Amino acid sequence: MRRVYSFALAGGAGFLVDAGVLWLVLRLTALGPLSARVVAIAAAMLFTFWANRTFTFGRSGRGLAAEGARYGGVGISAALLNYALYSALVLAFPGLSPLLAVAAASLAAMAWSFVGYSRFVFGRS
Repeated sequence: MRRVYSFALAGGAGFLVDAGVLWLVLRLTALGPLSARVVAIAAAMLFTFWANRTFTFGRSGRGLAAEGARYGGVGISAALLNYALYSALVLAFPGLSPLLAVAAASLAAMAWSFVGYSRFVFGRS
């Protein structure tokens, strides 16, 4: 259960990095919100990779580059799953609150991420 709490804490901190970097990039550069979001997501993913590797799961027997590539793959697949579920819920149930849809989609993506990171990325090779 400690891993689940640590994973949730890393994700919460990753959200703060994401939002903070987005705010900074929008404030300090000429980038628009779409380009700035790419920078913010990359920063958040690097941060959560470090946090999960350091505090949640520990290092696997793979090298840093292999872990990073696997982490990115799981992270991207989780984002796609999140968006697909959110879109499906909003389209299938027009009266459903978008906030409920994002909560449900985020929980599913979080579960997917936890399994993917714990087994595919940081599981012992």
